[in-house]
Amino acid sequence: MFINDSNCCSKVITLFKSRCYSYFWIVQTETPVDSASVRDQCLHLRFESVNDFPFRFLLTERSIDQAIALPRPVRTMKRLASIFSWLAFAFLFLASNLAAEKPNVLFLVVDDLNDYPLLGNYPNVKAPSLQQFSQKAVTFERGYCAAPICVPSRTATFSGKNPWSTGSYYNQPTTWPHEQMKGMESIPECFKRNGYKTFGAGKLFHQGPGKERMDAMWDDYSNYGGGFGPFPEESEQVIGSRFFSYKAWNGPDEDFPDVRNTDAAIAFLQSSHDRPFFLALGLYRPHCPWTAPRRFFDEYNKSRLPRPPGRIRDDLDDARPMGIEFAQVGDRLKKINDQKAYRDFLHGYLASVTFADWNVGRILDALWASPHAEDTIVVLWSDHGYHFGEKDHIGKATLWEQATRSLVMMRVPGYSADSERCEKPISLVDIYPTLVALCDLEEPPQRLDGVDLSPLLKKPARKKWKRPVVMAHGPGSVAVRDEQYRYIRYADGTEELFDHATDRYEFFNLADLAAYSKVKKKLSKHFPDRWAPEIRNEGARLW
Repeated sequence: MFINDSNCCSKVITLFKSRCYSYFWIVQTETPVDSASVRDQCLHLRFESVNDFPFRFLLTERSIDQAIALPRPVRTMKRLASIFSWLAFAFLFLASNLAAEKPNVLFLVVDDLNDYPLLGNYPNVKAPSLQQFSQKAVTFERGYCAAPICVPSRTATFSGKNPWSTGSYYNQPTTWPHEQMKGMESIPECFKRNGYKTFGAGKLFHQGPGKERMDAMWDDYSNYGGGFGPFPEESEQVIGSRFFSYKAWNGPDEDFPDVRNTDAAIAFLQSSHDRPFFLALGLYRPHCPWTAPRRFFDEYNKSRLPRPPGRIRDDLDDARPMGIEFAQVGDRLKKINDQKAYRDFLHGYLASVTFADWNVGRILDALWASPHAEDTIVVLWSDHGYHFGEKDHIGKATLWEQATRSLVMMRVPGYSADSERCEKPISLVDIYPTLVALCDLEEPPQRLDGVDLSPLLKKPARKKWKRPVVMAHGPGSVAVRDEQYRYIRYADGTEELFDHATDRYEFFNLADLAAYSKVKKKLSKHFPDRWAPEIRNEGARLW
């Protein structure tokens, strides 16, 4: 509710200060009615701020029976009547109008996007849409996933719980229906329960949560999923894998699920809505196969593509056995090198990045052109990073910087800083509590592991933020990242330590040097002290 008359506003504030009411009930009507006629809805109001004019009340719909049953300050009916007499000065609006004051959310997920675009880890990546969005948003330069593969990373982000809290460590196909996930409310479930209209399209969970959970999450998921295709023909699959392959696509754009899903999300944005919305769009690219419309391949001169600066010979010399094992899953780099196809694959990945950027630009352009531009929070994140030769590896599924660094960008109109970069380490599990705070949602039943990032959105260079990020790959293998160091302890007890102040690409393992014992001791305090049993079923994949 907004009070637009300053004298009236002053009187209401004075009344509430003098009576010390923390909240009160007001019937949704402007004319006297009997109790039976007001049994439909009441509005629960509390002050949010009286510093700015006009000031705002927050409202939650309740039935009249619930209103009477709930505890409230002990006051006589005469005092309640006096409140209503003062509220004669205020304008009352319908609950639907008030609900619209809550911000909408556009939630964008990009698959396998590493730190090449925007974060400066590869030269001249073509990502104009991300670059333009960075002028309106806060870009977190040290964003990290909770786990470096799709299912556990997305499970952690959507549940707000780390892998060691849930047991989701690998790409298990039925994670959300599992017993260990019961009672954990996902982000879209929380928004839907709080009265939001929810729309989900594209790749969001990697594996389907099951119809029961999907119904609880989404009002509309008719465009959910779509698949990783199109795939090259078998004869064009260089190393015998339809996933680890590349092709400049000559067919129509609509052959790609990302295009069709983005079209559906744009149509949703262009529709009218009677309540705030939570719109989630998940893009499959740049996940392999690295197929994209030919024009995105044409953005790059393949013959002049340099190797990533983090790729050097013999980089696994000081790596620990479990780290080497993670890096050599599938032995893909060796197979690609044997075919002399490394630059072809890199070309395909970069083209897929630019293709994903194009779809991001389309949905953002639709938002800026819509009436929702200034009342919609935008959150964009990648589920983890990706090696493209660094540490002799192509893929994710390691605890090094290249696999765990995620692009995270947020825009909160009228609140967050524009065109700012935040160097504080943050985790993808922080997204959930941040949205709960920004949208004033009733919290989910589970205790969220992350923290509210609102202070960093307002002041990205905040000096007092000293919280490191913790991530895991499988039970027992964990990494801690603060502003300077990455400390890895594998399940077999072996260690790696890297100083990012002098070693951006983690070439030198310092774990065995006595001079760094205090650093390791300090960071080890953040290791999990309990590991949930692994969620296991048939069909799990490490990548």
